[in-house]
Amino acid sequence: MRPIFWEDERLYIIDQTLLPIEYRIVEIQDHLEMADAIRRLAVRGAPAIGIASAYGLVLGLRPLIYSSNKAFFFSLNQISELLIDTRPTAVNIRWALKRMKDHAKSIRNQPLPEIWRSLLHEARKIQDEDIANCHKIAKYGAELLPENATVLTHCNAGGLATGGFGTALGIIIHGFQTGKILHVFVDETRPLLQGARLTAWELTEENVPFTLITDNMAASIMKTKKIDAIIVGADRIAANYDTANKIGTLGLAILARYFKIPFYVAAPFSTFDENIADGSSIIIEERNGDEVRNIFRNQIVPDTYPAISPAFDVTPHELITAVVTERGVFRPAKSR
Repeated sequence: MRPIFWEDERLYIIDQTLLPIEYRIVEIQDHLEMADAIRRLAVRGAPAIGIASAYGLVLGLRPLIYSSNKAFFFSLNQISELLIDTRPTAVNIRWALKRMKDHAKSIRNQPLPEIWRSLLHEARKIQDEDIANCHKIAKYGAELLPENATVLTHCNAGGLATGGFGTALGIIIHGFQTGKILHVFVDETRPLLQGARLTAWELTEENVPFTLITDNMAASIMKTKKIDAIIVGADRIAANYDTANKIGTLGLAILARYFKIPFYVAAPFSTFDENIADGSSIIIEERNGDEVRNIFRNQIVPDTYPAISPAFDVTPHELITAVVTERGVFRPAKSR
């Protein structure tokens, strides 16, 4: 499934805030609507929001194709900064927009309508490349698993979080389809329940057997069930392989080390940030405490209760067995 798609000169997304109760496709008309969709998690997942930001830039520049070259490129920079500011942790937005800006600058002497059309082509190319990369990740990742494996995953790193196939969930679906995986345990992933709402929905669509668990069941499941691997996605990976991913990932990595379970991170190279040496430099997005005081728009405690909602945590590379990418498998402990 493609969570973002261009059709008949219009851009559409699946509104992920409504799943799994309602499957709704909405049109995004300009960069401001795209920025809002990214902020409110209507589109989410590091590769997906990189792709979304590229399309958002295209939408924002469309009214300027008959303006001046100066106005067009000024707006290109302004729109890019607005989109970059939507979510600070995932590096894919900055990566995608740099690629778009570099492409525009390389053809800046062409007529603006041609530059705009070429930028649209580049955005679609970014999405197509991501899907191809995810298929490569899936094959590399499945090779790491034993036969008849039972795995555990956290949050959502499937087609909804990428161009349309998935990183961690791509490995799991491919593993099931090729007979490597028998069963999946899915963390619900508080506070916004991406595991329960999105990963379970995707696995249902692909007929992959799974069991949904609350986050605080993970340790017990690792102790009492035969978990062969934990597979998660990533939002930013530092030069030393320290990895930022959905809040709760660090706890799973610590548990995996205790129970001697392989802990795999799956991500494309667009998620790597070679500009930061380690995870201490990764900015962690702090979201509204209302996300903790509410469960899927149902308030569970008074507004006066203090609450925090860091969207991500950072897992040190020492706890990561391997990072699976489209270029192969990297083992942090052996790379230093």
